[in-house]
Amino acid sequence: MEPIEIGIIVSLFLLAMVVLGMRVAFAAGVAGLIGLVWIFWNKFGYDPARFGKALTIAVKTAGQVPHGKVSSQALSLIPTFILIGYLAYYAGLTKALFEAAKKWVGWLPGGLAVSTVFATAGFAAVSGASVATSAVFARIAIPEMLKIGYDKRFAAGVVAAGGTLASLIPPSAILVIYAIIVEQDVGKLLLAGFIPGAFSAVIYGALIVGMALALPNFGPPVRGFTWGERFKALPPAFPIFFVVFIIICFIYNPFGGDAWGTPTEGGALGAFVVFLMALVHGMRWPQFKDALMETAKLSAMIFTIIWGVLIYVRFLGFADLPRAFSGWLTSLDQSPMMTLVLILLAYAVLGMFMDAIGMLLLTLPVVYPAVMALNGGEMVSAADSAFGMSGPMCAIWFGILVVKMAEFCLITPPIGLNCFVVAGVRPEVSVQDVFRGVTPFFVADALTIAGLVAFPQIVLWLPSQV
Repeated sequence: MEPIEIGIIVSLFLLAMVVLGMRVAFAAGVAGLIGLVWIFWNKFGYDPARFGKALTIAVKTAGQVPHGKVSSQALSLIPTFILIGYLAYYAGLTKALFEAAKKWVGWLPGGLAVSTVFATAGFAAVSGASVATSAVFARIAIPEMLKIGYDKRFAAGVVAAGGTLASLIPPSAILVIYAIIVEQDVGKLLLAGFIPGAFSAVIYGALIVGMALALPNFGPPVRGFTWGERFKALPPAFPIFFVVFIIICFIYNPFGGDAWGTPTEGGALGAFVVFLMALVHGMRWPQFKDALMETAKLSAMIFTIIWGVLIYVRFLGFADLPRAFSGWLTSLDQSPMMTLVLILLAYAVLGMFMDAIGMLLLTLPVVYPAVMALNGGEMVSAADSAFGMSGPMCAIWFGILVVKMAEFCLITPPIGLNCFVVAGVRPEVSVQDVFRGVTPFFVADALTIAGLVAFPQIVLWLPSQV
């Protein structure tokens, strides 16, 4: 049997395990190990006497993968970014950010929901995890919206959808994972997420205002704040932006010359600064312990997924499936742009059955080479490419697109993780209520994706300036 045929059969087996409810990390690890054993035994001609040798080689190959990849310095960014978010919450910075947003934009139709979206976008700038963002604002924003008469389903949906912005706005754990898988510059990818993240937040806000204008008793505006109260609300929220400023300056050095440090060192510095702020704001040992425990839990979940999927990725390399898939895509009788749209639609469907990180880890080793081949290759110039951009810029653009699709997957049933988190934090809201509440945001995400595809400079302008 040809290795590619083995790759297809094992991949279908993996999808079946995921659909049946097995965790992505374990399903990928099992499928990868089975595939490696099959590949090596196939080379030995299925000789029963050599099955043990094939198993030994497969186990050694699989065992070397997790340490070899996860020991990468770039991955240490993930726990530091997550820690920044939890420390900011326990320092009270998130509450201050929400209050400032409420006083400045609460007067809009649906103003409290718009405030929640902008506050989650601000918090996303110091938190690398969508799950953490949703959990934090489920505690802060939902009670406020329910108090003035918002439908509980929509209030929960706003928080779940707003939490997805942390996947795009740096520091983003998913962007770091993408950069490592495709071997691209982490710093440029993080920088590329700023404008698309803000664009996505504006689309969300516009959708809420439009719904408030069209639907009676949708969400009353919050008025009565004086200009003095508005300006007084800004200083407590400034530390959030101060931390972002420190991290960006440390990584990119906007004053000229070489960068002052790596993204990993910038994340560690940001965590230390927020830690000092939290101490000043009265954080004590119990809160600090909770922040560390939540960071450890979320980081362990992410790293476990990475370990399992990397075993499967190593198997894909032996099966030569990425190269075969690239060749098939480039041979299709349709434009590269139409092929890209079909790939994004496939991500939307796949996201209904898989979590965001697992989905990217499983698909990128196959899909990324195909997209780069469609564009003309890794080294192609902008003048000769299919999408009108050089190879490195295409990698950044496609990265933002698939991470935005990963955001979409965080709120799609039946596995939308953000929806489960919000329902878990607010017992008065069921998971079904949250899924109903996020439905309007599917339209907003579709518009955002269309805008990023039609106007790539939304993504590429900022990293092109570095």
